[in-house]
Amino acid sequence: MFSQPFSAWLSRRGLHFSWLIVAITFLTMLTSSAALGLPGALLQPLGREFGWNTDQISSALAIRFMLFGLIGPFAAIFMERFGLKRVICIALILIASCLLLSTVMSQLWHLFVLWGLILGVGSGMTALVLGAVVANRWFEKRRGLVIGVLTASSATGQLIFLPFAAWLIEHYGWRMAVLPVFFACALVCVLAFLFMRDRPHDMGLVPYGGAADMPPPAAAPAASMTLMEPLRVLANVSRNRTFWVLAGTFFICGLSTSGLIQTHFISLCGDYGMAAVPAASVLAMMGAFDFVGTILSGWLSDRYDNRKLLFWYYGLRGLSLFWLPHSEFTLYGLSLFAMFYGLDWIATVPPTVKLAGAAFGKERAGMVFGWIFAAHQIGSAVAAYGAGLTRTWLLTYNPALYAAGAACLLAAVIIFLVRKPPLVPR
Repeated sequence: MFSQPFSAWLSRRGLHFSWLIVAITFLTMLTSSAALGLPGALLQPLGREFGWNTDQISSALAIRFMLFGLIGPFAAIFMERFGLKRVICIALILIASCLLLSTVMSQLWHLFVLWGLILGVGSGMTALVLGAVVANRWFEKRRGLVIGVLTASSATGQLIFLPFAAWLIEHYGWRMAVLPVFFACALVCVLAFLFMRDRPHDMGLVPYGGAADMPPPAAAPAASMTLMEPLRVLANVSRNRTFWVLAGTFFICGLSTSGLIQTHFISLCGDYGMAAVPAASVLAMMGAFDFVGTILSGWLSDRYDNRKLLFWYYGLRGLSLFWLPHSEFTLYGLSLFAMFYGLDWIATVPPTVKLAGAAFGKERAGMVFGWIFAAHQIGSAVAAYGAGLTRTWLLTYNPALYAAGAACLLAAVIIFLVRKPPLVPR
């Protein structure tokens, strides 16, 4: 209703409607990542109010991470069958409902249903697959830049919401802290309902950078529209060594990022006497470095051997995790950690996507990467629960930090089991 006149208004000012689609997608992924990161600030407040220990809360968060990943391979099917607008609106409604209902929860099973099941499914529908679909449908040029910016949206969500959430928890309680993310989800849902469209040809446009006489895309084959197609793709690529190397290294990526640091960092800092607001500010600093690092990684992945990039990313991340327990949690020590760790938080995504595309072809790369991303989230779930268990049993997170650091060094080595892709002339 509003998209057609607004597209004409943008066109008169020399702007393509695709950039509005990118903005809405960016906000969608930003708010869903903020919702995913928010429980990390609530570990200690929930424990104090309800008496739940760290591993009980972490087990619910582990379910969230696992569903977030396992929904990914099927998200593209949902988008093809039901359209981007419906998928985005349903996902944001699920996330917003989960956040609002969590303010009245009182039992541990409420936490599992709301922050485990509902948040996992809702956020999984707006995972990295959404950014890839939008970039491929709406752009012929600047596609790599668009993917880099959309991937970095998760860092921006953390950057904007977590310090403010920690401040609200400290001054007004944890229930008040979920409301900004709730209202953000509601606002983005309205924007998506009003302006989101599936493809440029729905608006009488061609993709950004496409030729004026570019034909509309052919309809997807019926076989690829079934929920069995991702399983068929998995069965096919599971015989390929490259798939298992990429899935294994991405498992370690999830193990050492969202499952460990995003979930437990504020609680870890609390063990060393640091208040929640400064700890969340360090996370925000990581988000700022990651925003730069991910976009830069997309630029580097077009110019250098992606295996060597991943070697450096995983190696530096592993060394930074070994450093963290010895940083003494001073401003200098944590700033050093935030810089090295933050620069490659999600910087592993562009090289991994490029290697998957080179190994499995452009047509299957999205769905194959969906399964690789599922491995990432399984790793996140293992770390979210394992680190919580370590904290409950041993009263320290250090073994989890050392184990994740060692796993990163292993990933830096095994990535060279992937064959070097052939050079493509520019």
